[in-house]
Amino acid sequence: MARREELSTSFGAAAGTYEVGRPEYPAVAVDWMLHPVAREGRALRVADVGAGTGKLSRVAVEAGAEVVAIDPDTEMLAVLRENVYGVPTFVGTAERMPLPRASLDAVLLGQAWHWVDPVAASEEIGRVLRSGGVAGLVWNIRDDGVPWVRRLTDIMHGSRAEEMLAAGDPEVHAPLGALEQASWRWTRRMTRAALLAMARSRSAVITADARERDRIEQGLAALLDEIGAVGDAEIGLPYVTRAFRAVRA
Repeated sequence: MARREELSTSFGAAAGTYEVGRPEYPAVAVDWMLHPVAREGRALRVADVGAGTGKLSRVAVEAGAEVVAIDPDTEMLAVLRENVYGVPTFVGTAERMPLPRASLDAVLLGQAWHWVDPVAASEEIGRVLRSGGVAGLVWNIRDDGVPWVRRLTDIMHGSRAEEMLAAGDPEVHAPLGALEQASWRWTRRMTRAALLAMARSRSAVITADARERDRIEQGLAALLDEIGAVGDAEIGLPYVTRAFRAVRA
């Protein structure tokens, strides 16, 4: 198994696959995270940190926010710029953002908090947020309560995000306040090609050696044949979106 650092920086090697395979975030989840700072008639200043290919950035833009995207991987940011127009991009991390103090209304992280140092990231988010600003953390998690989805996860291996959320709520520190949380269940219609792209965009698969990748590919092919994900047929993949928000003191 690859080390945490290797896993966390592996996605650029599969940036195009990530864009195809990973789901969007429900607009209702983004609206909920931004609600504490929403003001009628004023565009919110928002940073999408760990932005990847812009899955969260585009929803925040559609909500009317002025967004900057931050990610440590230049290849992921290149794909973001192709798909989310007009969003400035910066190389950085949750622990070190190239942004001025108290310059933002909100900092959002999608599928990213499980990679950060929660103490350092909380301090840095507190630095760039204005007083009363909000930090939003969100994950799209496949619903493993469905038997075939559980088998899919077993083939691909569980992720760090799934392990963290199964153990309890995310860990945040001062100057961020107590976490509130909400969740939504929904289904994404996916073809075989999209399901394979989703699996191939996961860090454990990207960093797997040839023998392990072959095992994964064979297991995926057999499962997808069994559930009827053949050709252009679409299968509903159930998700639970879990969102958390904390206001800066």
